[in-house]
Amino acid sequence: MTNRLSTIYGKNVLSITKMKEYLAKNAYNELTEAIYYNKSISMELAEHVSQAMKVWALELGATHYTHWFQPLTGTTAEKHDAFFEPDEKGVGIEKFTANVLVQQEPDASSFPSGGIRNTFEARGYTAWDPSSPVFIYDTGPGKTLCIPTIFVSYTGESLDYKTPLLKSINVLDRAATAVARYFDRNIHRVYPSLGIEQEYFLVDLDLYKKRTDLQLTGRTLFGQSSAKGQQLEDHYFGAIPERVLSYMVELEREALKLGIPLKTRHNETAPSQFECAPVYEEMNLAIDHNQLLQNVMEQVARRHNFKVLLHEKPYYGMNGSGKHNNWSLVTNTGKNLLSPGKTPKNNLMFLAYFVNVIKAVHNYPDLLTASIYDAGNEHRLGGHEAPPTIMSIFLGTRLDQILEEVESSRTAKKMKEGINLWHGVPKIPELRRDNTDRNRTSPFAFTGNKFEFRAVGSSANSALPMTMLNTIVADQLQRFKKDVDKLINKGNKKDLAILTIIRKYIKESKPIRFEGNNYSDEWIQEAKERGLPYITSTPRALDAYLAEKNLKLFEDMEIFTRRECLARQDILLENFFKRLQIEARVISDIVTSHIAPVCFDYQNELIENVAGLINLGLPRTAYSSQINLIERISNHTNLILEKAEAMRQERKRANTIVGLRQKAIAYDEVVKPYFDEIRYHVNKLEKIIDDRKWPLPKQTELLFTN
Repeated sequence: MTNRLSTIYGKNVLSITKMKEYLAKNAYNELTEAIYYNKSISMELAEHVSQAMKVWALELGATHYTHWFQPLTGTTAEKHDAFFEPDEKGVGIEKFTANVLVQQEPDASSFPSGGIRNTFEARGYTAWDPSSPVFIYDTGPGKTLCIPTIFVSYTGESLDYKTPLLKSINVLDRAATAVARYFDRNIHRVYPSLGIEQEYFLVDLDLYKKRTDLQLTGRTLFGQSSAKGQQLEDHYFGAIPERVLSYMVELEREALKLGIPLKTRHNETAPSQFECAPVYEEMNLAIDHNQLLQNVMEQVARRHNFKVLLHEKPYYGMNGSGKHNNWSLVTNTGKNLLSPGKTPKNNLMFLAYFVNVIKAVHNYPDLLTASIYDAGNEHRLGGHEAPPTIMSIFLGTRLDQILEEVESSRTAKKMKEGINLWHGVPKIPELRRDNTDRNRTSPFAFTGNKFEFRAVGSSANSALPMTMLNTIVADQLQRFKKDVDKLINKGNKKDLAILTIIRKYIKESKPIRFEGNNYSDEWIQEAKERGLPYITSTPRALDAYLAEKNLKLFEDMEIFTRRECLARQDILLENFFKRLQIEARVISDIVTSHIAPVCFDYQNELIENVAGLINLGLPRTAYSSQINLIERISNHTNLILEKAEAMRQERKRANTIVGLRQKAIAYDEVVKPYFDEIRYHVNKLEKIIDDRKWPLPKQTELLFTN
């Protein structure tokens, strides 16, 4: 028996390489060509593939199959059907055809649609995504063949995260390839590469079950900070606790079986906070794998008596959890377009993509902000190492200097024949991975050969922010090619035309570049002077979906229709206020049904104690501390009950508001402020009330149970 993880990697995945064993040569070649070049697959080929999938799945013990999709709920969805069915003679057979592989019709009425379809028009369609391989999901009780799919309405609008993602990958491929052919005619495909660092907390399952707020909202709505938290900075990269390591080992093995190439594991900054990260993959597969990984994390955690917390800010006063998206562009020749080279021409190619990404973020910072905002990430952004809500790019001192040199050099002037084009252009050094400066406060940073979008929340589906990033970069690359071609058509040499436009973009995009402390108050003021949007609430961030400039972008790039943009905004607004609505109700329930009764009970004990001391004839000095304690308990208890009732009334008023945006703003600006006010007084009571009586496990218990 070997312990080599490579022997189990992809065991439960029908990769394109394995497919070769189950398909005829001509069918295999047709399938690979269709996947690689985004060609449609005929029903005849789909029939061959479906039979290959069935044979493979049955060999591994699968009894059911499902279309595995990513609706706008933020989680994955699946409906299982058995391979088994009786034939016309009543004999049981295993059946799986091209028709059920290619398309199914699940009931779409209970999935968010943003008004795209009416409840009585329940049809929705899942359609096979051949670019993401099928896999067997083993839950213990049974094995299921999972087929990654898109999910659309019966009128064709997308109802999921995958459909627009695939569109954005496609349009980025076309735009990036067109630019790449300025430099290398052998390049005929460019795809976005993605590595997703997943941060998470683990909490003991038994303690989790005693915290209603954790169960219903994913975060502790009450709780005094632990006396020892992360202030000693002794947890980050520290020795992994044995129980946690046991969990991580099993998680990695299960993930590897599913083809998820987990590579890294370590303690994160806060107690009970950890991180895992895979090897980089093509974006569509990386996102499918991250969604699947979250399911596996939960499944394995239960076996170790843990609960995984993916909320961006589960604990008061602790670091939040993000999902850092490391994004790059790779060609069919294997070249990373964001990796500087050793020759001037390679450096010019690097500069072209590097500067265009910066320009794209400069053009559409509001869309990137909208893509990372929700009720959970709002708590994380802007503090405890989480990037702030002002979108800016950090490059590091060396690259920042290089752009300054390129901008100020004289090579952009039209030159006579024979003059060295590269005179004055700095030689960009070959940068090793992570050889650049690091700025933990930056939401979007260049880190050697990739851009790291650090503002994405830990529970998010990365498809949304990556769809935005792909789209704005594709748009910018298209603009770049038009600008360069215009100069070439006027008689400029190609390289000179490229360099001239690069210099122009460097100058225009300067406001988005920031090398300093993103947390400082001075930066907020400076960002406003630079014209960068400073948005601090989800409802207002989501306005970006309906800005005319952005609507035109989505339509031109064929990512979203106007109707789909409106639907996305509605879904996200509704999700936002419903999460606040749930939190408000949980706060009221816990305050009135759990905390207040315990406070009254303890207060009565103190009153009886004081009465006994008075009956003994002792002076007031003998019980003045108890009286003071009784008054403090009474004070805080009255305030939490009064504020809980006031919050309930405001919640009722907010519920009567008709418009989703107005309702979301009311919850955000009127209802939510009560959360911290009530928490303040509950935390004071937690420090006063007898620990044996306090109804909720405390933050110290939750954080230090490993």
